[in-house]
Amino acid sequence: MTDLHAAARRCLDATDPAEKLRLTHETWQAFLAGELRADPDSPPPEPIGAPGRPAKPQLVNARQVPQRGLGSAEGRAALVHAVAHIEFNAINLAWDAVYRYRGKPADYYRDWASCAHDEARHFAMLAARLAELGHAYGDFDAHDGLWAMAEKTAAHDTARMALVPRVLEARGLDVTPGMIERLRKLGDERTAAILEVILREEVAHVAAGTRWYRHCCERDGVDPIDTFFVLLRDYMGATLRGPFNRPARLEAGFLEEELDRLAALSPVPG
Repeated sequence: MTDLHAAARRCLDATDPAEKLRLTHETWQAFLAGELRADPDSPPPEPIGAPGRPAKPQLVNARQVPQRGLGSAEGRAALVHAVAHIEFNAINLAWDAVYRYRGKPADYYRDWASCAHDEARHFAMLAARLAELGHAYGDFDAHDGLWAMAEKTAAHDTARMALVPRVLEARGLDVTPGMIERLRKLGDERTAAILEVILREEVAHVAAGTRWYRHCCERDGVDPIDTFFVLLRDYMGATLRGPFNRPARLEAGFLEEELDRLAALSPVPG
């Protein structure tokens, strides 16, 4: 196989987490070696549907996911599981960005293939931590908000780049520092250290979203700041919940004007 789009689809379709991770790392290495490229003659992408995933976790409405305190081992396991589920979705999101959107610059495909590789490492670290806590991926219910947004934005690359990395995934930049602090106070240094790695690397993933969102805006001749808020309103309603991790978001390519406008819209100041 030499077509990167087909290789991305194979990763996307894999249902077993271990197989998805194996294929993801294999595809990234083949891409780095120059064995895969975005073939302009590749068949067009299929309409988006559910990605390859195991039978569990059971997917429920976000409001039905139980809220557990971090003071118990079960609560910490539930937190690790929730983050693992986000990372598993993020693998699929990155590969869908490679598979679905055609005719992009080579650096676009490199960014998202690299992101998939990183997310697979993150998932592996979290799965190992879950095992140490006596659990496995699938043991807790989860929600499907990330992939639902992928489906909503499938036909609109500008919206995908704006709303998945720069809104949904960027939320991790806001909430992860607080989780790390609480875990350290509880003496769970092992989980805190994993989340620190993820936080550091997610800045680059959000930055990739910023980079390619602005590329789409430049292509279409639209203002990136105004367009971001139009897309936010049209797809998600008018507000985002703060507070926002301004230093991390600035590092990920957000502008002060964007952050000021987000803070003004947020029901929680930030």
